[in-house]
Amino acid sequence: MAARGSKSAQQRTEAERARRHAARTEWHDSRIRRRVRDNTIASIAGAVIVLAAVGSQVVHAQVAPPAPEPTPTVEPTDAPAPTDTTAPEPAPTETPAEESPVEETPAG
Repeated sequence: MAARGSKSAQQRTEAERARRHAARTEWHDSRIRRRVRDNTIASIAGAVIVLAAVGSQVVHAQVAPPAPEPTPTVEPTDAPAPTDTTAPEPAPTETPAEESPVEETPAG
């Protein structure tokens, strides 16, 4: 009879393992489905945002008036007269000018 009891315990252990395996597999599959769903929703939301931005730019370009073309002026403008500017002359300094070094010749 001991063999029967141990076989029953073994069957219970195998059944528990099978139940846990099925639960883990189901949980894993649900996580994969959720990731796919979340990625799909994010992709659709991103596409909607991009399309809305492009659409708003198109509407703005059609509604806003274009920049005016520059036109040449008919009346001449007064240009400032050139002034006689002379370059400032350097002011004398108190330091003596550098003297060139005297080269000695072999003759002395």
